[in-house]
Amino acid sequence: MPARNIRYSSHLELRVKLRAIPRELPRTVYLGADRRFFDASTGFFIAVHTLPLGGKRREIAVVYRETEREVLLVTIHSLKARQVQNRLASGRWREIPLGT
Repeated sequence: MPARNIRYSSHLELRVKLRAIPRELPRTVYLGADRRFFDASTGFFIAVHTLPLGGKRREIAVVYRETEREVLLVTIHSLKARQVQNRLASGRWREIPLGT
């Protein structure tokens, strides 16, 4: 399968600009994800990657949608402590094994 084009939503473009987020960070999180999830509430996928940001190691989430030809990165945010565990426990998020 050919590589899919990775595109930023207008919302993500605005967040990157307003919050002075490094331009490549959303792509880095998506491509280097430590964990991936499906959000049953929104129908979006979430890529989570832990990396240094602002002098601390942080879990960063990128929300995205995939088609056969494209990946649309929708938004980015840092996760609060236990946010992943709480969403898994509530059933809102389902973990997707890496490589699938």
